[in-house]
Amino acid sequence: QVQLAESGGGSVQSGGSLRLSCAASATTYSRNCMSWFRQAPGKEREGVAGITSGGSTDYADSVKGRFTISQDNAKNTLYLQMNNLKPEDTAMYYCAASSTVGCYFQLLRSSTYTYWGQGTQVTVSS
Repeated sequence: QVQLAESGGGSVQSGGSLRLSCAASATTYSRNCMSWFRQAPGKEREGVAGITSGGSTDYADSVKGRFTISQDNAKNTLYLQMNNLKPEDTAMYYCAASSTVGCYFQLLRSSTYTYWGQGTQVTVSS
């Protein structure tokens, strides 16, 4: 069983930066894929950024060049560095994990993941 806990959310002005963290209870090899998702009011949940245990990454087009996903295996922690934030980035952000090898092919698909955190709120004002 994997437990995930997000932190680092908050309120920031447009153009600012935030770094989200997700502490995981599982080891490196039990987390083949990890991702960040977000859901804004009235919108569907969308995949923002994903990373495999080997370090391969994928990003939603809306955040490419602004967000960076990374992981510290020694600390069992996933990060999302968010720069040049925009009001449209306002949402509840969730981290997710999958232990299956097939997750590599659908990093940003919600159904890929079986473990989810409780979420952390990000609010960007103009």
